[in-house]
Amino acid sequence: MTTNSDTPTDEQLEREGDVAADFLEGLLDIADIDGDLELDVRQGRAYVSIESDDDSLKVLADPETVQALQEVTRLAVQRETGEFSRLILDVGGSRDARREQLSRLVDQAVSRLDEGASQASLPAMSSYERKIVHDIVAERGYVSESYGERDDRHTVVRKA
Repeated sequence: MTTNSDTPTDEQLEREGDVAADFLEGLLDIADIDGDLELDVRQGRAYVSIESDDDSLKVLADPETVQALQEVTRLAVQRETGEFSRLILDVGGSRDARREQLSRLVDQAVSRLDEGASQASLPAMSSYERKIVHDIVAERGYVSESYGERDDRHTVVRKA
């Protein structure tokens, strides 16, 4: 159960991370993939990272695969806890790699603005990725807003 403001407590997020880790360990065992799990609570979300010293996670580190695995893990957590999960999953540094890709997209958008465009639209992406984009845009001194619905929701960048 969440607090009155619907913001989960650190204890609830830690439980969410534990449930996710148990689920992911089972999946890794089934797939015969080695990986070490790390749990963290940041910015009101549970973060689960799967790391390995070898290339065994490479098959799971594709951004679309990570996104799908994250959604399945969120459903498993929700089934166990009865609460909606906003858990973030990272596999083999995939989130850092995706942040770099998003940073390059923002740089391209900023270049279009510097060349005279009044705004620059980015492709549709998840809410988590849009949050990262909004942060990067703000760091660059520009403003951004999200538009669209569901799978078509995207970010538009403008000069401040």
